[in-house]
Amino acid sequence: MSETPGRTGGDNRALRAARILAFVAKYRHIAAFSELASVHGNALAPQPGAAPDAEAFVRDLESLGPAFVKLGQALATRPDLLPPDVHRALGRMHDRVEPQLPYDVVRARIEDSLQVRLTKAFKDFDPDPLGSASLAQVHRARLRDGREVAVKVRRPDIEHVIAIDLDILSRLARTADKVTQTGRRVHFADWLDEFHRSLLGELDYCAEARNLERFARHLAPYPGLYVPQPVWSLCAPAVVTMDLVHGRSVLALSGLLRTERDFCGLAADLLRAYLDQTYLHGEIHADPHPGNVLLGSDGRLAVIDLGMIVHVPPQRRERLLKFMLAALDGRGEDAASEAIGVAVRLESFDEVRYRREIGHLVGRYAVRQADDGLAEGRLLIEVVRISVACGLRPPAELGMLGRTLLNLQQVAHALAPQLDIEAVARPHLQRLMRQRLTRSLSLSGLAAESLELQGLLRDGPRKLQALLSLLADNRLQVSVAGLEESRLMEALQKIANRISTGAIASALIMASAIIMRIDTPYTLFGYPALALVLFLIACLLGLGLIVSALFGDRKAPSRRSPPP
Repeated sequence: MSETPGRTGGDNRALRAARILAFVAKYRHIAAFSELASVHGNALAPQPGAAPDAEAFVRDLESLGPAFVKLGQALATRPDLLPPDVHRALGRMHDRVEPQLPYDVVRARIEDSLQVRLTKAFKDFDPDPLGSASLAQVHRARLRDGREVAVKVRRPDIEHVIAIDLDILSRLARTADKVTQTGRRVHFADWLDEFHRSLLGELDYCAEARNLERFARHLAPYPGLYVPQPVWSLCAPAVVTMDLVHGRSVLALSGLLRTERDFCGLAADLLRAYLDQTYLHGEIHADPHPGNVLLGSDGRLAVIDLGMIVHVPPQRRERLLKFMLAALDGRGEDAASEAIGVAVRLESFDEVRYRREIGHLVGRYAVRQADDGLAEGRLLIEVVRISVACGLRPPAELGMLGRTLLNLQQVAHALAPQLDIEAVARPHLQRLMRQRLTRSLSLSGLAAESLELQGLLRDGPRKLQALLSLLADNRLQVSVAGLEESRLMEALQKIANRISTGAIASALIMASAIIMRIDTPYTLFGYPALALVLFLIACLLGLGLIVSALFGDRKAPSRRSPPP
């Protein structure tokens, strides 16, 4: 059973942390938890019984509460952290149905948030909810002017529950970053901070109302799509009131209806609209699963639940667009270069291996060797996995975009199984690229570039003069940031430690040789005991140095590898 917010809010923080650690212990064999479990030792002792399966992992994750439901959805975008079976199970995970809140609690929540009596704000209000999820509950209502609306109410105390869980998770993430190899490579704390910001945005229903208005403007070129609009006078951080959508999920469409009506146009428009959102407007709707895309009674597609939105910076947006175009054309080398451009290089980055594996992946994608045909989303998910394996830290948007495209593919397949996604995606991506080029060559774009050039010409002589003055006065200094964390510093410390150990071993041997000539009643095997002990210690230290040199030193990488 899932925890209700009231129970979780009353839990002691220590008990809550113990329950989370017990979850980590139960799934200690899973890649993301194995190193952390070994660090905690007895605190995460093995549990009796067989190893739990992926479905049990998802059920137990859901039972930990709403923060972990959302965490599971975020983990579905990171194939590098979990085994394939668990990752697939998380991909099928959506917001679970929770026990409904009593009507009195819902009414008090609405009246406290809107500062108005429920009977005054609404002509009718259905006490039975349309849906009840981990963060909110939705009710049908009617305004005074007869307009039908849906009222989304945030669960009481959910902010406190999530704050406690995220604080515990942050502590675990920081520990994992310090003591595990995976943590140093992935940076769990940074990833969890991004997740925290996204979740806080989803809890702010005023932000969701703004998302509804903005997405409606972006979808205006596609008359077959629409977004329910908010009623601003009845919106607050804990309550959002919007148009009621009369429709059904695209998964509920019967085969007979699909034969009577052609939904290819709607599915194609949905794909184009989401490509526009990502590459033109720089926003990713992170949760467009079939339950959030409804076929309305008027024949249009309604997109709902726009709480989780990820923003993509312009330069990263452009590189992602170039990557997708290169993948569609089968240009593996260009796709690898664009993927490297949006990621962070780690010290262990193997560029030769990365380019080779991305080239093979794009080649398989181009000839459609995927098990279900064209799959842009799966391509991006695999790029994330390969990147982390080769020492490259990909941006969070890459995995998020991959999961979004997989969900969109599921929606498109439900609407029109015969739709050729490549025939829709390729020309539209090319049109978006032409639009970006046209925009950069427009008067406003050229004016911005002219201002940049003017600033360079104006400031260039002054900066050059300052540099020459520093050189003439012998005051030019160069600082190297991060040297204390670099591999060079680690190698220097290793050299210093070995020199010190060798000097100590030599001193012990000399001391034992001198003491050997002194008569003493304390002997061992006929030799002075102290001299023999010092000699044995020196031998152990020397043997340790030899073993460390033979098995601990790495072979230097080949100079033929191309530099980063």
